[in-house]
Amino acid sequence: MLAAGALSLTAGCSLDNDEAERHVLRPAASPVVHGGPPVPPSRQPGVARIPMPSGVVSAIPGEGDNIALTIDDGTSADVVAAYIRFAKDSGARFTFFVTACYSSWTVNKSMLQPLVDRGQIQLGNHTWDHPDLTRLSDTDVAAQFARTKALLRNNFGVDGTPFYRPPYGYRDARIDALAADHGYAVPVMWYGTLGDHRIITEQELVANARKYFTAQSIVIGHANQRPVTRVYDQLLQIIRDRRLTMVTLDDVFERRH
Repeated sequence: MLAAGALSLTAGCSLDNDEAERHVLRPAASPVVHGGPPVPPSRQPGVARIPMPSGVVSAIPGEGDNIALTIDDGTSADVVAAYIRFAKDSGARFTFFVTACYSSWTVNKSMLQPLVDRGQIQLGNHTWDHPDLTRLSDTDVAAQFARTKALLRNNFGVDGTPFYRPPYGYRDARIDALAADHGYAVPVMWYGTLGDHRIITEQELVANARKYFTAQSIVIGHANQRPVTRVYDQLLQIIRDRRLTMVTLDDVFERRH
């Protein structure tokens, strides 16, 4: 259920100490974030909202028929593009947790932006280059959140707050506090997985969906490997057969003001 391995994720994405130092959020070293506050996106009609959780969330609280598919990383520009086309063609709603060092996000900006603007796809922070945050210094952890936040805001007009997903699910009180300093007060875990943090067959993907696509679940997937792009219709059919409603996190959680 963990994200893709560190060796495959960090190639070409490392943030050295000097670079990290430049991206800590303090007056002389912060990334430049352009534009004003993000425009609130539209929501899924008919979905009741609940108070924003305090602390970690791994499922949608309460009764309901919602399912939140959360898609991590983005190592493959082709797979990211396929997810975007699937959302556009089917009306499916996703929360993407962006590993910002990958060019797949900016390469697909023109396709992705309209869906972000209307709230069909939500973007969250999955760090700059997918390290085990618990092994980094405070300065380096801060840089992971700050640089990703700047990329999201500068390219898509949103910053992903208050949701972040820790790489590999590794977090502790120190990481949560540092994330909160950058506006990411809600760590998002999961209670089901497509299992595609590694290469698996289409049949395995569908079997995992049948196991974990349940009411009020937060399910993790990855925009890394091609097999998932060949089973979108089957995944959608499972959701329809079970009369589930696809939601983003913003669809169900009321933001604090």
